[in-house]
Amino acid sequence: MNHQRIVRTVCFITAGYVIVLAVWLGWLIEHTPEATIPYQIMGLVAAFGSALGFGMMAAERPCRADRQLARRGLEGWASIERVTPLRRTPDNGELTELDLRLTVPGSESYSGRVVYEVRREEATRFVPGETITILVDPNNRDRIMLCP
Repeated sequence: MNHQRIVRTVCFITAGYVIVLAVWLGWLIEHTPEATIPYQIMGLVAAFGSALGFGMMAAERPCRADRQLARRGLEGWASIERVTPLRRTPDNGELTELDLRLTVPGSESYSGRVVYEVRREEATRFVPGETITILVDPNNRDRIMLCP
């Protein structure tokens, strides 16, 4: 979960909503029939909730570079050589440094290190000696993505 992107999204949408609310209160409310004001308020609140929902969905999407890597990356595998827990994460996972032996078909194996959030239910997959699937950027072999 990318907390920084979520906070930025919520702040941006809230700032936009405050501007819309100020325009409505300062100018539009004077030019509308009084009987429609409760419906306008409901519409404004519904629009704010919808904008927050769509914004949160957009904030949870992977970044563009990760989407490109998932689409164009070369599939390979990695053998876990060492696992070093770093710290707990807010969503009940553990930030872990993994030392890997990376293998991509058509090239020699090489070593790499990645920091990855290991969820509690996935902990048995990330132990020394296990093999995991990876995607490697064909233009930069140091850029890898672990596949779930």
